[in-house]
Amino acid sequence: MGYMTRVRCIVFNAALGALDYRVPEGMDAPPGSVVVVPLGPRQILGLVWDEGELPGDQYPEHKLRAVLEALPVPPLAAPLRRLIGWCADYYLAPLAAVARMALSSSAALKGGGTVTEYRLTGEEPARMTPQRLQALDLLHGEQATMRELAEIAGVSEGVLRGMLGQGLLEPVLVDSDRPYPAPDPRFTQPDLAGEQAEAAAEMVSAVEARRFQPFLLDGVTGSGKTETYFEAVAAALESGRQVLVLLPEIALTAAFLGRFEARFGTVPVTWHSSLKASERRRAWRQVAFGGAKVVVGARSALFLPFADLGLIVVDEAHEIAFKQDDGVRYNARDVAVMRGHFEGVPVVLASATPALESLQMADAGRYRRLVLPSRFGGAQLPRIEVVNLTEMQPARGRWLAQPLVEALTDRLGKGEQSLLFLNRRGYAPLTLCRHCGFRFKCPNCSAWLVEHRLSQRLACHHCGHEVPPPPVCPECGEPDCLVACGPGVERIADEVRELLPGARVAVVTSDTLASPAAAAEFVAQAEGKAIDVIVGTQLVTKGFHFPELTLVGVIDADMGLDGGDLRAAERTYQQIAQVAGRAGRGAKPGEVLIQTRHPKAAVIAALASGDRDAFYAAETEARREAGAPPFGRWAAIIVSSEDEAEARDAARAIGGARPDEPGVLILGPAPAPLSLLRGRHRYRLLIAARRSAEVQKIIRAWLAPLRMPPGVRVAVDIDPYSFV
Repeated sequence: MGYMTRVRCIVFNAALGALDYRVPEGMDAPPGSVVVVPLGPRQILGLVWDEGELPGDQYPEHKLRAVLEALPVPPLAAPLRRLIGWCADYYLAPLAAVARMALSSSAALKGGGTVTEYRLTGEEPARMTPQRLQALDLLHGEQATMRELAEIAGVSEGVLRGMLGQGLLEPVLVDSDRPYPAPDPRFTQPDLAGEQAEAAAEMVSAVEARRFQPFLLDGVTGSGKTETYFEAVAAALESGRQVLVLLPEIALTAAFLGRFEARFGTVPVTWHSSLKASERRRAWRQVAFGGAKVVVGARSALFLPFADLGLIVVDEAHEIAFKQDDGVRYNARDVAVMRGHFEGVPVVLASATPALESLQMADAGRYRRLVLPSRFGGAQLPRIEVVNLTEMQPARGRWLAQPLVEALTDRLGKGEQSLLFLNRRGYAPLTLCRHCGFRFKCPNCSAWLVEHRLSQRLACHHCGHEVPPPPVCPECGEPDCLVACGPGVERIADEVRELLPGARVAVVTSDTLASPAAAAEFVAQAEGKAIDVIVGTQLVTKGFHFPELTLVGVIDADMGLDGGDLRAAERTYQQIAQVAGRAGRGAKPGEVLIQTRHPKAAVIAALASGDRDAFYAAETEARREAGAPPFGRWAAIIVSSEDEAEARDAARAIGGARPDEPGVLILGPAPAPLSLLRGRHRYRLLIAARRSAEVQKIIRAWLAPLRMPPGVRVAVDIDPYSFV
């Protein structure tokens, strides 16, 4: 008998825990190795985990089945394994589900090698069919696998194979391990002054010291945060290490890539859901072998297996898009700080409107705060004015008040651009009196009541409280005055076209800019002055830089103060401050008009006076009183099923088994605001606990003994952001 060792693996099968295997002689399978193991008659993927880290019984060694193969990729390093373990523990997610995020390209695991892609040859076809015409039109400049090309062209693979036979398509061999061009840290040295130079020097010294240090890079919009943290990126490159930059939206990458290339002479490696399989494979392998020096990506890039990480940057770190809303419900901002901690590298959180939690961490001395208080290159911050909608009401069925219409007309005449911002995507999340602005509020929660036309009720989405709509407004006595608040972007765009027939209007939402290509085209049009008025949602608040944009109009600043969002006031402040920051970034000064029915609300007053600190101080007090984060801890339990009664019964069973713990309040179950999502009926419970409560432990003990029918899914959301 030769010497045998055993390993315990995480296996990628949802129903199973860890399994033990024996390592055959001559095979090396240290912790972190990606292996293929037998399971019954099948072969599945496994990940060798640290000894003693996974519970399980000691099974006699001679009965163990052997590992079939160790795959040709470097083992996941200890810091990444620590991070996977921490995430599973903190977010109450299965270890395998978190580990799977690190093994995000199955092709990459099979090793290097070549992929055959195809592209048009430019030949003229002898036989033209409508489908071929369509393919020739849509595949211009594209190179991808047959399957991907068929998807792009909207034709079957058979049509493309025919074209290949006719010489209209040609094969191209692509090496999945070809290196990326290396960014040059000295390509252009920027001229940083004063506060920027000081902030850059602090970040650079932390990179050079190779130590964990979270920075909060807090600078007004347009203050050159990117240029400043690029110096830390350059320092990491100088020492031969890798850098990860996280951006909240794929749509932002286009603008970022241009700035990066201007500074470092080449574009960084990108990582997001729109990549082709061959691009994913190449990027993943180059990250793992150290060839990808700077990776810019969406939140999933956080779990890539970097060979030698030197710095992590989270740009626009306050963004809600960093929170994943299904699967493993993690917040990439918080997990990035933990990855920096395990890797022993600095983490930069950059934002003009930091999350309250981040500011608290800075006040407590856990984060080092670097402040950039003025705009880069002498550009001025815009002038902000409030339009009181109760005094200047737009005509019925209209949303633009007179001052905003006049300002739009003025900009159109001058050939300058305007942006109208709607801080919502979907349905109406609060109900108010059209006459006096009174809002209907829940007596048990701090949430607004939402009108449900179908059931003819006003309902609270936190605790489930319901009332019939009253015949008259309780405040001013006006009859028949209830309105579900809020227009949609399309409606605003139509109104602009009616008022300004000559204006070229672009609608920008996450639906219209779904791909990096669509975003790049929009940016090119705006920069080329082919657009006069941009009408958009959250997406337009992010990072865009249009020198000719001088007017920003916020259609309804009260919209964000709804019951679906636990951090409503903070999010409203952040979004409006960010969108205001799009005005007057060039030589021409900007102006911002904020339409509101509540000019005295803390959020609006702070925006109008430019007094951010006053707003954060008021919001901090309100949160402290409510025991809300960062002073308390929140978690949500979401119960869903395709069968409404089944979901309701399951939610009630969970509610009935609720633990009675000191300092822990459990609300619900109530129907979720989006009570039907993707064909599933949803109920939720909210747990509000003291900072000291061990929320994860309590929830684990509560849910573990409960048995649910197979059609019911129970998800836990730790630190939830929204309540839809």
